[in-house]
Amino acid sequence: MKKDKYNIAILGATGLVGREMIEILQEREFPVNNLFLLASEHSAGELIQFRGTDYAVEPVSEDYFKLHNIDIVLSSPGAAASSKYSPIAAKEGAVVIDNTSFFRMDKDIPLIVPEVNPEDIKYFSNKNIIANPNCSTIQMLVPLKPIHDKYKIKRIVVSTYQSTSGAGKKAIDELFYETVDILNSKGEASPEKFPVQIAFNCIPQIDVFSENGYTKEEIKMVDETHKIFHDENIGICATAVRVPVMFCHGESINIETENNFDIKDIQLLLSNAKGVKIIDDIFSDNADERYPYQTMVSGSDDVYVGRIRRDLSIKNGMNLWVVADNVRKGAALNAVQIAEILIDNYI
Repeated sequence: MKKDKYNIAILGATGLVGREMIEILQEREFPVNNLFLLASEHSAGELIQFRGTDYAVEPVSEDYFKLHNIDIVLSSPGAAASSKYSPIAAKEGAVVIDNTSFFRMDKDIPLIVPEVNPEDIKYFSNKNIIANPNCSTIQMLVPLKPIHDKYKIKRIVVSTYQSTSGAGKKAIDELFYETVDILNSKGEASPEKFPVQIAFNCIPQIDVFSENGYTKEEIKMVDETHKIFHDENIGICATAVRVPVMFCHGESINIETENNFDIKDIQLLLSNAKGVKIIDDIFSDNADERYPYQTMVSGSDDVYVGRIRRDLSIKNGMNLWVVADNVRKGAALNAVQIAEILIDNYI
């Protein structure tokens, strides 16, 4: 029998993504019965408001999920913590929607973008765990899905321009304080979160390098796209760059399709795509109508697309500029959307 309300736990409740999950549950009027806010011992006791009530953050433990009747866990505590606690919660009957990288490539765990492959959610029962993709993968595939369905994508070349919030609150703080220090002539920056100074700089490295010269972030985009599209034959080359921006990722995406297209049809196709907004009037006198940019998109649910144009160097190529809020659509909202589909169709 379908429930009217559900017991929800947020694992990693005090982090950027965890706090955004709480906000989105409230905004979208998710049918929450009891809310459990979980984090490390360090954050225990902190108060977070939900629907006008202060909730105290509790320390997560191995027996916590056995003692509480939790239906869904929205998890974003970091890969190490999730690898420990998510299977425990799943074993006790909760469905875990995990935002970390730990479970994404497990063949028995569905990797979901609701606008792209919602039908794969049905495989949650394999392990009672669903994985959220990388934020950069999510925003790339939302607009590419309708193009792939109609014209079949054979190759993707993507360069990302990723904000510091993708590396957490300490990374945002590092950008802020480096900027303040440099503007006030307080000497050279002393980076801790990033390998070099991020203020007034672009860093062509996100995560560690592998032996083939690509970073883990770039490899994630390749592997996750193949899994979500169920197509190992798409050629994908990614370059991930950290830029001195607080929130929202930008992506320059070049794709080649098997079938010919008219660029006006691509614009129409994307304008009707779920979760996509087009801003592509490059000759407009209004800057907000020319193309999407990070400060415009912050706080939005949608993936924004502009600079839609044909690649003049190959027959069936096109270029897109894609911007989305990485903390919101790239993480928290995607998880809540999965939870909405779960309660509507599966649990």
